[in-house]
Formats: sequence, C-alpha cells, structure tokens
Amino acid sequence: MGIGAPRFLGPPSNRFYQSILQQWPRVLRNHAHHHPYLPRNTYHTRQLVTPIWRSSPRPSSDLVKPRFLRPISTKPLPQRQGPVFRFVYRSLVYTGGFVLVFGVLVVGFFVYDASTYREDLSYTDIPVAMEALYPRKGGPKNLPIADTLVSDDDCPENTRSKHKPKLVVLGSGWGSVALLKQLNPEDYHVTVVSPVNYFLFTPMLPSATVGTLELRSLVEPIRRIVQRVKGHFLRAEAVDMVLSEQLLEVAQVDASGEQRHFYLPYDKLVIGVGSTTNAHGVKGLENCHFLKTIEDARQIRNKVLQNLEQACLPTTTDEERRRLLSFVVSGGGPTGVEFAAELFDLLNEDLGRSFPKILRNEISVHVIQSRGHILNTYDEALSKYAEERFAHDQVEVLTNSRVKEVQPDKIFFTQKDESGEIVTKELPMGFCLWSTGVAQTDLCKRIADTLDVQTNRHALETDTHLRLNGAPLGSVYAIGDCSTVQNNVADHLVTFLRTLAVEKGKDPEKMAITFAEWRKIAQRVKQRFPQASDHLRRLDKLFEQYDKDKSGTLDFGEMHELLNQIDSKLTSLPATAQRAAQQGEYLGKKFNKLARAAPGMAANEMSFGDLDDAVYKAFEYRHLGSLAYIGNSAVFDLNGLNFSGGLLAVYLWRSVYFAQSVSFRTRVLLAMDWSKRAMFGRDLMHY
Repeated sequence: MGIGAPRFLGPPSNRFYQSILQQWPRVLRNHAHHHPYLPRNTYHTRQLVTPIWRSSPRPSSDLVKPRFLRPISTKPLPQRQGPVFRFVYRSLVYTGGFVLVFGVLVVGFFVYDASTYREDLSYTDIPVAMEALYPRKGGPKNLPIADTLVSDDDCPENTRSKHKPKLVVLGSGWGSVALLKQLNPEDYHVTVVSPVNYFLFTPMLPSATVGTLELRSLVEPIRRIVQRVKGHFLRAEAVDMVLSEQLLEVAQVDASGEQRHFYLPYDKLVIGVGSTTNAHGVKGLENCHFLKTIEDARQIRNKVLQNLEQACLPTTTDEERRRLLSFVVSGGGPTGVEFAAELFDLLNEDLGRSFPKILRNEISVHVIQSRGHILNTYDEALSKYAEERFAHDQVEVLTNSRVKEVQPDKIFFTQKDESGEIVTKELPMGFCLWSTGVAQTDLCKRIADTLDVQTNRHALETDTHLRLNGAPLGSVYAIGDCSTVQNNVADHLVTFLRTLAVEKGKDPEKMAITFAEWRKIAQRVKQRFPQASDHLRRLDKLFEQYDKDKSGTLDFGEMHELLNQIDSKLTSLPATAQRAAQQGEYLGKKFNKLARAAPGMAANEMSFGDLDDAVYKAFEYRHLGSLAYIGNSAVFDLNGLNFSGGLLAVYLWRSVYFAQSVSFRTRVLLAMDWSKRAMFGRDLMHY
C-alpha cells in the first residue's frame, strides 16, 4: 500500500513529516537523509525532520516552485550484512577475477603456441646462382672467391642488395652487433664472419661461472641480429687478407673435418675480432682458466664443482682438501674482482645447504694484484671500499704482487715486503683464474706484420675515423679490443698549417702563428682529434706558455712542442664493452651517411680523397662510467659521481645490465634466473 502527495506550493509543514514518520518510521528513518523530495537545508533525527530556513527570505520564484512527493513503498529493505560476510564475499570476488584473468592468459598462451606450429611444407623452389654453387678461383693462393652466396636470392630484399657495396664484418661481439643494429637495411650487402654463431653478453659472464645465471641467458643468436639488415652469416674464421685485391681469406671446417679456405671479397671490411688474454711471459698458464668465452665459463663452473666434490671424498686428506678449496684469481681488474665476489657468494650462501659444513671453514679465496689496489682504474675511495668489503668476507687481497709461475698444485709469486724488498712466495691452489690484460689475436698479428706503419704490439692502430692505418683509405676499419685509436696530434702539424700557408704563400714550417691563427688551428685539432678537446680549453694560457721568446707568435718548433705536450696527456681508450659499442654505433651512422651520399658523389665523380671526413665527423669516445659487483654490494664510478652500497646498489647494478641486454628474450631469461636463485638457490650440477 502506498501514499501519494498532492501538488502544493511552498515547503510542507513539520506536521506533515511527523505524520509520515508515525506511519512508516523505519523506512523514512533510513532514507530521509537522501530522499529527493525532502526540502533542501533540512536535518533529520530518528523521530523528526526539521527544516532549517535561511536568515534571508527565499525568492518568490523558489517559494512558488511546484514540488512533488512520489509514493513511498512499504516493502522492507534488505538487512545490512556483517563485516565477516562482506570480507568473504569480496575475497571470493577478487579470487574469481584473478582466476578468470589468469585462465584467459593461459588459454591465450596455448592459442599462440598452437599458431607457431606448421603443418604445411615450408620449402619452395629457390633460385640459386651458378656462381654461388661453383665459385671462380683467383687471388694469390688460387682459392675459390665467394662473389655470390647461396642466400643471395632467398627473398626480394636479398636480391636487391646483391649488387650493393659489399660490407664484411668480422666477429660477433659488442662492436659488430652495435654496427648491425645501426645500419639501414638494404644499403649494403652485409656478410658477418665469426667462429661462433652468437653474441655473448660479457659483463655478466662471472655470474654464469657459479650458477647465478644460466649460460643461455647471456647469448643471443647472431643470425637474428643479421636478419634485421637482410644480411648473411658464415660460421668461419678469418685467417688473412689481401689488401691490394680487397680479398679476405676465410677458413672453415667441412663435414669431413678438413679445413677449407676461400676468399671473400669486400668493399668495406670491419675488423672486430676482439682480443686474447695477455700471458705477460708467465710460465705454466696451461694450468690456469680464462674467462673470455661461454665455454670458458662452463669449464670454470665444472672445475669449481669438481673440486668441491673431491673435497668430500673420505680418501681426501686434510692437506689435499685445503689445496682443493684454495681458489686463486690473478688480476684485480673488474673481471677478476667480480669472479672472486661471485665465487664467495656461492661458497657462503649455497655450499652449506648441500655440502658438509667443514668445507666452508677450509675454503680460501685469494686475489693477486700487481698494483697497489684492486680496481685501480676506479676512484681510490671505491678501490678501498672494495678491499674493505673483501676483508670483511675473508677474501685475501695480495697487492704489489706478480705471478712468476703456475704449477698444477701451486702458484709462485713475488711480493714487496714492508722494507721494499721483493720476496718470492708460494701458495697452494686447486683452481686459478688468469685475468690480466689483453693481447692480439693471430689475425691481427698477421695484418700488423704486413703493414709497416703498425708498430703497436697489443692492438691494431687506427686513425680517429677508425680506419686501419696503412690500408687503402676508407676500405678497412677496426673496432673494439683489437684496435686502438692513434692520437698523434703533433705528427699532423704540417696538415694543420697547410691551409694557412696556402693563404699566405709561405712554407708551413717557416710560418709565425698569431693568437687568432692559433685559435683556428686549435679548432681543426678538436675536429680531427675529439679526445684532445679537454686539453684545449684555455688557448690563451697555452699560447702564452709556449711563446718562449715573447714575440706574440708561435714558430714551427714552439707549435710542435705544444702539440707534443697534448699528445703526452692523451691516453688509450679502455678495452671495454661500452667503447666497442660506441665505435660500432659510430661506424653504422657513418656508413648510412656514406650510402646516402654515394649517388651524389658518383655523379660528381668523387671516388677518391678523404670521403669519411667529408661526410662524417671523427669518432669521440664518451665514458659513461664503470661499475663492479663485489659480493652482495656494488660500486659505481660515474664520471665524478662515485658511490657504493649494499643490496640496493646490487639491484641498481642489475638494472643497468638488464637494460643493456641485447634483446627482450635475454631480459626475460635474466629475470627468471635471478628469481630462481632467490627461490631455489644456485645450480650446483656438474655437466
């Protein structure tokens, strides 16, 4: 039964609401506070609703505005549920929603997975040129010349790039991958030659030696990267080159195990073959392990676990057990320090779970460093922090020490005592990692032997455009650890003075340089040698310092002495991943510009001269900083901003390398490996 209200003018009286409350007390008590037909500016209690009128009278239009009162139902409203019921209800709703979303994702994954399988045959008839199947022979050794590859007609994109300039890239490291990622597709006929068919993320390699990361998480198939530029990959090794005919000699092992040699022609060749470990003339390095490749990491992992297993045998004596559990790292650089830290984490965190606890008490880790501090290229405060951290973790750091000989069961090294005398010491060891410096590969040695201008015994010398010194201009480039940029500013003095000499009609070696002319020369020096910019900031002071006769000018001898002083301050670029990556990215951008400028240069018959300098600037290295893991903590040296810390710094260290990982696939694998270590510990299986 309901009640209706007649139309009325003005606000209803209190007597009217009192009658309503008497007839339906519970309904109106619960709903009077938000009922649409109660007058504005009213408050209500359990028994009475009283209007609160304003001090000033309402406008007449508001008083005469008709109001309506709808019928109010007498049906009782549902009772309000208790907090327990609401909590259970909401929990079931949220759980059901999560299960529904998760179920949709699982079904979607299986649908996607099913779409990746193919029932139809994927092969079709592919045209292959006769030159690819039966290459011509030639060159100094009369070997087959691979002018055409079997994959040149795989797709229309490959066919279009078949007649483009041939760009051959040696190696699959940081520099080569950065170059391939920067190149525009179809500008060049790209061929990558490497003895391994993957890219290795080397900064995280120490983590793979102890099971923190899986080996597959650090590698990316190189063919996926080459595919982006519609290029080709040959799993082979470059052994020599013929500069006069622009031929690269390549060796490859065939199905019968025999080594086959052939020539690969090129228009541009990029050498990025990396380096090998420097032996420093130490005997017995066959008893050491190295950390350069993924296979090195696998062997180190198996050797560490093998020593732990042998130390558990009942036939192992105490002396032999202590020797097996003595781990020595030769080299206090980032690689050696990070390996020692990862090894200590394994022995401290995972050893007690699966091995007898006596092993933990007898394990010893030693780091032998020839300098006064480990991480000597970092800020001194960070080096001391790392040493203090190692001292806390009972990792022995032997500074001012040099390894003399490595035997299967011991290592001999020399060390300066407190009086400065050199003393020879002996250290029993069951494992030794050699991580000290870099040296040239066999290919780089052969190239350096054929070029008289190559005088550096550790790396191939290039100019500031990364062109190999001694090779035809613009044909051969070298990047990464196998190369070094030659900073010979003083040797180019005549080149810098030649333009001014032509303007004045004088001999460059007999000119007197004014301060205004010196500023122009300094600008050219900065363009040709960008790394010298930091030493050419106060030109007025340099001019005043080397104007020995106070004549207000600099003669040839004074200019030569000034540039020699700048040469002495320039240092070699570090052999790091970031340097190689920057060089590869630089070459990729320059090659793109050369490809765009090629039609115009061909129309103007510009096929000679310094085209690189005309098209693009010289290479400038920008140091982004250094970081290192030192055992549940990390140190950062970021161009003056130095800091270190515990687990928060470790997470930041991981984040930096996570972001630098080469693909989404490797990022997912890295995240999974770190999660598995946290939940299940490190993998302690020998395989």
